[in-house]
Amino acid sequence: MMKTLEVDLGSRSYPIYIGANLIDQPALFSACEKATSIYIVTNTTVAPLYAERLSKTLSSFGKPIRTIVLPDGESYKDWKNLQLIFDDLLKFGADRQTMLIALGGGVIGDMTGFAAASFMRGVRFIQVPTTLLSQVDSSVGGKTGINHPLGKNMIGAFHQPVAVIADLNTLKTLPARELSAGLAEVVKHGAIADAAFLDWIEANSAALLACDTDAMAHAVLRSCEIKSAVVSADEREGGIRATLNFGHTFGHAIEAGMGYGEWLHGEAVGCGMVMGADLSCRLKHISKADAERLTKIIQSMNLPIVPPKFGAARYMELMQVDKKTEGGQIRYVVLEKIGKAQIKSVPDAQVIETLKATGAA
Repeated sequence: MMKTLEVDLGSRSYPIYIGANLIDQPALFSACEKATSIYIVTNTTVAPLYAERLSKTLSSFGKPIRTIVLPDGESYKDWKNLQLIFDDLLKFGADRQTMLIALGGGVIGDMTGFAAASFMRGVRFIQVPTTLLSQVDSSVGGKTGINHPLGKNMIGAFHQPVAVIADLNTLKTLPARELSAGLAEVVKHGAIADAAFLDWIEANSAALLACDTDAMAHAVLRSCEIKSAVVSADEREGGIRATLNFGHTFGHAIEAGMGYGEWLHGEAVGCGMVMGADLSCRLKHISKADAERLTKIIQSMNLPIVPPKFGAARYMELMQVDKKTEGGQIRYVVLEKIGKAQIKSVPDAQVIETLKATGAA
């Protein structure tokens, strides 16, 4: 059964559809009816699996359809590859009524969304996330962008899609490593917003790792419910939305320090949550038992729990380039308790203790 959620943003509100075989349902792509042309943006891994199916579905609208295939991987989320989208749009006469469709994971979603936000100062786009991480997190909320060698996602725009279409069947083709990376964001939603959901994740870890259909449907639905509620309350990350970045300050430092693509985003976030839990414990917000429990849940998802050893000075340098930094002060997402998070400034000395305790320094 298909589930539908609404991201409530007034005139920019949009639906999230969650279910099986949604790629084959033209009715879900009804926003394309008013388009002059349709451009599917995907990558070399996803295109052979789903691009032809999606083109067939969209052909019912009688519009010209083009497919732009980008290289696959976080290391390609940059200006050079973003330019390939603009090149195609300009070469083949796209206009303000063109519809872009992001068919792929978080990298494709972020780049297509940024292209849509920028081309002719803004055109519409639809998210068709095909990875667990993108279905439960990056496709929802309108954050778009690319990486810079000095910082992850530091160049971009808020640009909401007109729909998110999460076809659960696409998860069945995910490699085990990609599935685990997505489960990091599922765990995050429980840790920051719903203790009962974290209990469910802990009890159903085997089913989630096996990509059980019922378990995955619940994980995607509950994660999208949590994220859509937060985005509806704080679209541009002025307050509560920043709590969705639990584990991300440490995680982005890992990604940048290792080189984009060496660790998957979800792997870095999972390890970053271990570090964030340790920091939360040092601030006496959660108990040592809570921190150890969260670490075990993350480990049970086949995610790394020991960060690369860059040293304290390098981590502090990398974390300085973070969107939550204000006036040169790094602000961290920490857990008040399991199921509730807050953003706060933390003395460097305590952060360095966490870096040492977790093996990062």
